[in-house]
Amino acid sequence: MFYEQPSIFPFGLRIDEPITTLTDLFVSFVCFYAFYKLNKIDVKNRVHLYLRYYFLSMGIATAVGGLIGHGFLYLFDAQWNSPEKIVQFIGKIFGDELLKDIANPWKLPGWLTSMFSIALVERASIEYARPLINNKVGTFFAWLNVIELLTFVTITFTTLNFFFVEIHSAYGLLIVVTIFNLTVYLKTKKRGSKLFLMAVGFSAIGALFFMNKWGIGPWFNHYDISHLFMTFSAIYFYKGAKEILNDPVLQSTTLNI
Repeated sequence: MFYEQPSIFPFGLRIDEPITTLTDLFVSFVCFYAFYKLNKIDVKNRVHLYLRYYFLSMGIATAVGGLIGHGFLYLFDAQWNSPEKIVQFIGKIFGDELLKDIANPWKLPGWLTSMFSIALVERASIEYARPLINNKVGTFFAWLNVIELLTFVTITFTTLNFFFVEIHSAYGLLIVVTIFNLTVYLKTKKRGSKLFLMAVGFSAIGALFFMNKWGIGPWFNHYDISHLFMTFSAIYFYKGAKEILNDPVLQSTTLNI
């Protein structure tokens, strides 16, 4: 297990985890670029709406996570008193030992924004697959998308534990995004869904490095490697989004915004 040492710059400026901060900003750059480029595609539909704001919110989440959560967290201090009864209830389900890992509350802005972004790419995948699936199935997962987001946001906000952010991301990407894009790909062989599946694969590899704390050294640790794979994932999500939004079938589906 490797952790970076702070870097000291002129005028006493200190960055606690400079490489981790930088690799987070790599992800942000790709996401903001994708948001900018997708805005230029002249399409008005739900998939376009959800994908654009997926990239915008993920760009904000990784920028805030990098700068506040890793680089300059020492400048932000807060005390947190979680509702005891709710925490006890959650502890009965997941174990009290897990809930002892409490983070600085200033981690929440990045965490919660990233959860919102995952919910958006879930919803985009559901809407893209709707013409190929039973309408009731699409409606069920659309409602579940809202319920699971609100549930995990509440738990994360209450416990200040990153584990629940990971669970939410795993469910959203490995189950929802994978299932609906795999359905589209198997039925139509559309390249956009294939690229989305590849993007999920990069995210999964990054998660493995993160969860197992596999790192090369203190200056390229498990955070940095996972962020590198997140960057690859964002690139492939962007490539997939371009393919999907340029699909003539999708372009015929409109939404008044």
